[in-house]
Amino acid sequence: MIDRSEYGFGRDARADFPAFERLERDRPLAFFDGPGGSQVPTQVIEAVSRYYRRSNANTHGAFCTSVETDAVIEKARESCAALLCAPGPETISFGANMTTLTFSLAHALGRTLRPGDEILITQLDHEANRGPWLNLRQAGIQVREVRMTLQGELDYEDFGAKLNEATRIVAVGWASNALGTVNDLSWIREQTRRVGARLVVDAVHYAPHFGINVQTADFDFLLCSAYKFYGPHIGILYSRPNLLGQLPTDRLIAQDSRAPWRIETGTLNHAGLAGVTAAIEYLASWGKDGDLRSRLEQAFPRLGRHESSLARRLWNGLGHIEAVRRYGPDFDETSRAPTVAFRVRHLSPRTVAKRLAEEGVLVWDGDFYAARAIEILGLASLGGVVRAGISLYTTEQDVDRLLAVVERL
Repeated sequence: MIDRSEYGFGRDARADFPAFERLERDRPLAFFDGPGGSQVPTQVIEAVSRYYRRSNANTHGAFCTSVETDAVIEKARESCAALLCAPGPETISFGANMTTLTFSLAHALGRTLRPGDEILITQLDHEANRGPWLNLRQAGIQVREVRMTLQGELDYEDFGAKLNEATRIVAVGWASNALGTVNDLSWIREQTRRVGARLVVDAVHYAPHFGINVQTADFDFLLCSAYKFYGPHIGILYSRPNLLGQLPTDRLIAQDSRAPWRIETGTLNHAGLAGVTAAIEYLASWGKDGDLRSRLEQAFPRLGRHESSLARRLWNGLGHIEAVRRYGPDFDETSRAPTVAFRVRHLSPRTVAKRLAEEGVLVWDGDFYAARAIEILGLASLGGVVRAGISLYTTEQDVDRLLAVVERL
């Protein structure tokens, strides 16, 4: 394995990603689309390919390829447990994506509730952590919504006012995929303990950029997606020990009723799980010493410094362009995901995204399924915002390319 600990992110990382071999109009692409899905390093691609070449089979057979598949799944659980600092692989479940897992979790938790019980969601969240809970209104469950400020932050006073003894579940995102806001989960967890509510955390946009310790954070459930941190399209669910096994999940009678299998329906994406392990090992390769968890703990602060520096460069650069308006908390805040949302006066976000695409700069436009947040900002009928995300392979030159195009606009 290549030791990347002595190298820097950005340009040094590009050799790991085949996507940078592609040229458009004789120039490389600048990928700012990571919040919707990152590029994938060679070792992840090879892990997926190797599984299909050598071990493609279903589970629990007596023959070699099936035994190897069982090992691939267990290794993926162990790797995800290391990524999240979970107490063991039995706390890690997999699904097609985070949205599918959240629907399954909401169905199960909903069966434990009674009419009059309450669920708290937020205006800042991705619809994947809103819609599944809003559906429970059909069963007589009251779903209340915490306000978002026009600065793109949660209204913590409103949160405290709406949390009460009838609150059974709080579903909240750790970081906004649209605005980059990082929520104070420590404070929120303290409040949920006070009323005995379960805490369900959407960490899809947080996990690629920050280290996670679910034991210290004391979450009941946490969900994330491997394709946001350089892996395949796999959803990941952490459940507090001894919690998932109590839930009335949707499952076939033949399905193992114990955690972590209890919420996993049908055959998993085995090749994708091989890629998940490779993606986590790739992240850990930016650390230096120790076991997988130790190397991840070394890698994420380095990653954070790189991404935060470039995101601040982009944020400040856009702030110097008169026709640009930026959205979300300022980068003077103590913590913020490296994601920047903006609009250019008199131009729709789609027009800006197309112009950037013509120059080989890839950004997203719209609401990114954070529809309620964009609505609160008054931008739903205006095409939303332009979103640019910083990843470990982003460089200063990429940022300057984006800024130059926007300035010409």
